[in-house]
Amino acid sequence: MSRGPLPAVSPAASAAARFSGRAVAGERRLSGSLAEVTLDDGRTVMAKRAEGDGATPAEAAGLRWLAAAGAVRIPAVLGHDAHWLVTDRVPEGPPERGAAARFGRELAALHAAGAPAFGAPPPGGPEEAFIGLAPMRNATGGGWPSWYAEHRVLPYLRRAVDDGTVRAAEAADVEGVCDRLPELAGPAEPPARLHGDLWNGNVLWGADGRVHLIDPAAHGGHRETDLAMLRLFGCPHLEDVLDAYERAAPLAPGWEARVGVHQLFPLLVHAVLFGRGYAEQAVAAARAALRQD
Repeated sequence: MSRGPLPAVSPAASAAARFSGRAVAGERRLSGSLAEVTLDDGRTVMAKRAEGDGATPAEAAGLRWLAAAGAVRIPAVLGHDAHWLVTDRVPEGPPERGAAARFGRELAALHAAGAPAFGAPPPGGPEEAFIGLAPMRNATGGGWPSWYAEHRVLPYLRRAVDDGTVRAAEAADVEGVCDRLPELAGPAEPPARLHGDLWNGNVLWGADGRVHLIDPAAHGGHRETDLAMLRLFGCPHLEDVLDAYERAAPLAPGWEARVGVHQLFPLLVHAVLFGRGYAEQAVAAARAALRQD
């Protein structure tokens, strides 16, 4: 007697089974591209789909590179292919001041692990990567000011101008900041190992009392860029994070005045992805930087 068709297995469940080596016991869809998958041994893993070519290999390489520093907690990568990434799931808990201070010290240690050059991709990671849904090229350069202008600010400014999101007169102010970066950048520092997309949504407060980082756009960069992005979109107990960071790895004098310079990159990325509101913030940050003596 026919038993009828077998139930369909979702692509997320199939990826989780392949990369964990376990049968799937259940699945909970969180979005069109993300699912929690429960395995037959009781573990829950995350299965994430990326559409852009190179996005999944770049994220997997970034997670492994950050984890190799032995600093901030990073979910283990169970496996990936061209479109699916499967990692351990982080059980979440409340944000606490003690965890924030520990995160500050761990973030300092992550940055101190370093990178071969500004713009260096993680080992095994593609040069053509992503930050969120926006393409991001990990091309290396020498000094930070020229590299930051060429590979992190101007590509997104040009696209925002082409899209009509940033006006020509406004673009001149951003270009003016790029011209003055050698004097605005502060003392030279070696390349740091950056998370690269360190906004609050990628900071998970674990039930274990530790902060875990997800969804990186990892590359070699200036450590103040990670801190500026963390400040841009807010973070629980941010002052505790920054205070602990500074105690572990003091920032160069004047870093507060450079926050807007480092925020130009994520603001322009968001202008490209989400429109005019972020363009206005980017222009305001550029004009504030140009007013500095």
